[in-house]
Amino acid sequence: MSNHPYRTQPGTYHRARSALQAQGFDAEVYALDATDADKVVALIAEIEASHRAVDVLHYNAASLRKATLAVQPVETFNSDLAVNIGGAMAAAQAVMATMSARQSGSILLTDGTLGINPSPGHLSLSIGKAGIRALTLGLFDATKEKGVHVATVTVGAYYVQLDSGEASEIAEEFWKLHIQKDNWTAETIYSPSAE
Repeated sequence: MSNHPYRTQPGTYHRARSALQAQGFDAEVYALDATDADKVVALIAEIEASHRAVDVLHYNAASLRKATLAVQPVETFNSDLAVNIGGAMAAAQAVMATMSARQSGSILLTDGTLGINPSPGHLSLSIGKAGIRALTLGLFDATKEKGVHVATVTVGAYYVQLDSGEASEIAEEFWKLHIQKDNWTAETIYSPSAE
């Protein structure tokens, strides 16, 4: 996926893993192409076979391509949507059976305000985020009946640095969704703190 803009720099997730391990957590890093639904499903199966069933799935992959309808080729548009929404769909399907059987688990998806207020200059990302929101809201009631919490944090910031205060605040919003016991909510809207 080297042709995707704003791809996470090599080593970023390894640094995050090292930071978690330094705090005493078990952490592993796997890399795959989110446009390949079969690989997404295979990775989840591998993780469940070598560890245990997934308790929390968090999908945050996105192609942040800056392009308008007039200039973006159909091929990159389709590839962007495969990352922005297709991978999320494949991952959610892959964990749903075991979560439903246990009547427990969270599927947490990262949305963005571009899904509500689309940008002509970031069209594929806007449509992808609208798709994430629709996937969340479309699954929420049906999966709730099976004990699975599908929810999203709609992030009101375009690009969030990994080690930033914003990243910590967004992570806290996801944590709050995961630990909800009653009155589950499908969506939380995060707005960056004014500086």
